[in-house]
Amino acid sequence: MPDWTVHFKELAQLPTPMRDGLLQGSRALEFSAGTRIFGPGQPADHLLLLRSGRIRVTQISDTGREVVLYRVGAGESCVLTSACMVAYDDLATEGVAETAIQAIGIPRTTFDKMMALSSEFRGFVMRAWSRRVTDLLALIDDIAFQRIDLRLASRLLALAEGDAVHATHQQLATELGSAREVISRALSEFQRRGWIEQARGAVRLSDRAALEKLAQEDEL
Repeated sequence: MPDWTVHFKELAQLPTPMRDGLLQGSRALEFSAGTRIFGPGQPADHLLLLRSGRIRVTQISDTGREVVLYRVGAGESCVLTSACMVAYDDLATEGVAETAIQAIGIPRTTFDKMMALSSEFRGFVMRAWSRRVTDLLALIDDIAFQRIDLRLASRLLALAEGDAVHATHQQLATELGSAREVISRALSEFQRRGWIEQARGAVRLSDRAALEKLAQEDEL
């Protein structure tokens, strides 16, 4: 297999024997868009490193409510998977390919060996944890303390392709860790103000400047 570590700067700097062992003990994987890559209750038997594409990682509560925790992009790893591998726990989250995926799978045997023998590899894993924990703490703060209209405006702007957001009310609720009814009310208020227009499965941004102004309040 070609040297895929060039896509991961920290791993490319591993000592040659360690890098060779990592290359020999890993395998290339591909997934089509929409594939459920992992889910709750499954064993964490390999770590995914993305060469291209994007995975959406979500948490589903006992009541069926779903929230997007984070997305894994090219050059990143799924940190909750690595955490479960270290703890020998089953996975508690779901990962779905939002686009076609090219990835590297590091099986448990290789992962355990690298964690035990390579301080550089441990550093790579720990720094990824640190960055993602910061993101998750920010998500908790948003859900617990921030106004939903501000968060919705920010997310609409982030998801927009041109002036169109292709998402249902339920999908937006999942993005924001809220209830569909709450999102529907907020969207109706945005439409009343003339900021958006709604269609089945889509939202069109009519007044991007107004949404940007509202979203900026979230940063104050």
